[in-house]
Amino acid sequence: MRKDVRILLVGEPKVGKTSLIMSLVSEEFPKVVPYRAEEITIPADVTPEKVPTHIVDYSEAEQTDEQLFQEISKANVICIVYSVNNKTSIEKATVRFRCHVLLNKMLCMWFRVPLILVGNKSDLVEHSSMETILPIMNRYSEIETCVECSAKNLKNISELFYYAQKAVLHPTGPLYCPERRDMKSLCVKALTRIFKVSDLDNDGILNDNELNFFQRTCFNTPLESQALEDVKNVVRKNLSDGVCDNGLTLTGFLFLHTLFIQRGRHETTWTVLRRFGYDDDLELNQDYLFPPLKLPPDCTTELNHNAYLFLQSIFDKHDKDRDCALSPEETSDLFDVFPYMPWGPDVNNTVCTNDQGWITYQGYLSQWTLTTYLDVQRCLEYLGYLGYSIIAEQESQASGITVTRDKKIDLQKKQTQRSVFRCNVFGDVGSGKSGFLQAFLGRNHMRQKTIREEHRSYYAISTTYVYGQEKYLLLHEVSPDFDTLSDADLACDIVCLFYDVSNPYSFEYCATVFKQYFMDSKVPCMMIAAKSDLPEIKQMYGCSPLEFCRRHKMPPPQSFTCNTAAAPSRDIYTKLTTMAMYPLFSLLFMGSGSPAMSLILLLYCWWHLKTLIFHARLRCMCTCNRCTFCLCQNFLNSELLQTCVLFIFMPSSPSTPRLFVSVLFIVLPFSILISLFLSFFLSLSLSLSLRACLPLFHRHVCQADLRSSTFWLRASAGATVCAVLGFAMYRVLLKPR
Repeated sequence: MRKDVRILLVGEPKVGKTSLIMSLVSEEFPKVVPYRAEEITIPADVTPEKVPTHIVDYSEAEQTDEQLFQEISKANVICIVYSVNNKTSIEKATVRFRCHVLLNKMLCMWFRVPLILVGNKSDLVEHSSMETILPIMNRYSEIETCVECSAKNLKNISELFYYAQKAVLHPTGPLYCPERRDMKSLCVKALTRIFKVSDLDNDGILNDNELNFFQRTCFNTPLESQALEDVKNVVRKNLSDGVCDNGLTLTGFLFLHTLFIQRGRHETTWTVLRRFGYDDDLELNQDYLFPPLKLPPDCTTELNHNAYLFLQSIFDKHDKDRDCALSPEETSDLFDVFPYMPWGPDVNNTVCTNDQGWITYQGYLSQWTLTTYLDVQRCLEYLGYLGYSIIAEQESQASGITVTRDKKIDLQKKQTQRSVFRCNVFGDVGSGKSGFLQAFLGRNHMRQKTIREEHRSYYAISTTYVYGQEKYLLLHEVSPDFDTLSDADLACDIVCLFYDVSNPYSFEYCATVFKQYFMDSKVPCMMIAAKSDLPEIKQMYGCSPLEFCRRHKMPPPQSFTCNTAAAPSRDIYTKLTTMAMYPLFSLLFMGSGSPAMSLILLLYCWWHLKTLIFHARLRCMCTCNRCTFCLCQNFLNSELLQTCVLFIFMPSSPSTPRLFVSVLFIVLPFSILISLFLSFFLSLSLSLSLRACLPLFHRHVCQADLRSSTFWLRASAGATVCAVLGFAMYRVLLKPR
């Protein structure tokens, strides 16, 4: 909507142009009328539409044709004034009107200034001039309306300028074609999108709840039951297919707006269009599609909980067969509110699909997560097309985006709140990078052969679980050409260096990339020995991959193959996500380092371990899941403990104090469990002293006790004592060595 309105009054001399302006301002007929009134500005709070209005007068006696041309080019609406008691004036007004129509076409074919015919001095005649004017109005679509008024007795003066303002703010031209007596195609297209966005259950009908939501969204007031029935009855009388199952169909919805426009209530249609983001040209406004979003450097963007709930409702709305996957027809229906198809064939090779190649629910959310992470502006645009701000009742799409904090702060605080982690995969040509990405999506070597080269994707995203927490891992296959590496190729949370064990020259590329870009960085790196199902050949490099990893304090090379009968293992992806979440944790898998450094790292991990026990979403092993016993049971069966076991039995060099690490890794976590049980029995003994009737070995503690500060104080004290005991055991075991 325009921020102001500029009205220009033109006409023959002495038809009352200046009198109309002065009568509006002073609310009385002026005794002395000048040749021309100065430009007048009416404040926004006085006008009905709450928009500042500028009224400009034109006088042939004081102004030239060049000045007239300039005023016309600046005007938003032109009022052609004639005198109803003078036939010559009407004829000259008609000639002047035709000149303005021609001038409109010369100025701009796609921007036409609306025109209003104003018959002044209606107090001097008893008849109307409408019979003479109506043929002209029917002939030219540029005419918005015709008003007869009188500056002397103030008849229709306010209405004149209201209609002029309305012609600018709510023009009929973009909506309606008088010749065909029907809405224009752009208007039909926009209203069709609005109908589909408002159809929350996607059944092709707006039921009473959806109509009330639509009414409340656009006009801030719900419709009464009787008003709803009246609207439906009007549609039933004029259309046989306008109402179905007591709901409004698309045909009936379009008919209602056509009726509004024909009856002069096109401001109703404009209110709906503007609420759904459309501008005066019936295109979605750029401010609506791209709301402001501040993104500091070194920060990433993710969808928040409200955005995921909205996207879930959109998926459920279009998954008609309820198979948790979108067929090509369902995908096309989902994106029918878009001006173009946003997802290409490569998306099916970027996210998880079912056996038919259809995008699953997990893959659908993963693709939205990928778009948000890589191009948040495009994500805002897509959410705008789906009507996020309207359906979710938010101020804009930006409210569905979370901007994460700087990664440097995460490293300082030794914890992160992010849920999306990026892994850049480097490797020479033919090393198996593409297979690694597709294996993450559950596709073995046989399924990967069916992928067409033109549908190949350099990204893969899916979910992994780190200590019971769901995280997204984004894999990006980086071009092997050194000269084309950009800052985006180097910015990531973890680096994956890929080499082919059957190619003796494959590892040299990984070593070169690491030394050139990542040797001095704080980004954790992992070496992947790909195609481990093939015979391993000695790498033609100065040292073996294992020795290279030891020298540069990296985890030992991890074996990987996608040439399996079933879906490839996902263990390597869990390790990558864990290292990306906790960069210092990756040093525990080095296989080298001093005992002091190992102790520091273990204490660091123990601190995170204590936090994870009480805050992570561990797998529930009983129906209670509220007591100390259940929390401990969940921990014993969690992926955290499995990771500890894998670490203890991981191959290491003889120089590593593996016994010390293993003992501490077992003692420290279990010291926490022991302290929990000790504090539990202490709480139980206090409880028994008050309630002796309870069984002696009742093992459950109520949730209120768990939340009390005394309980956690005892638990922390017990964990600290056991940690000290564990360190003492380390000192004892270290002396013989």
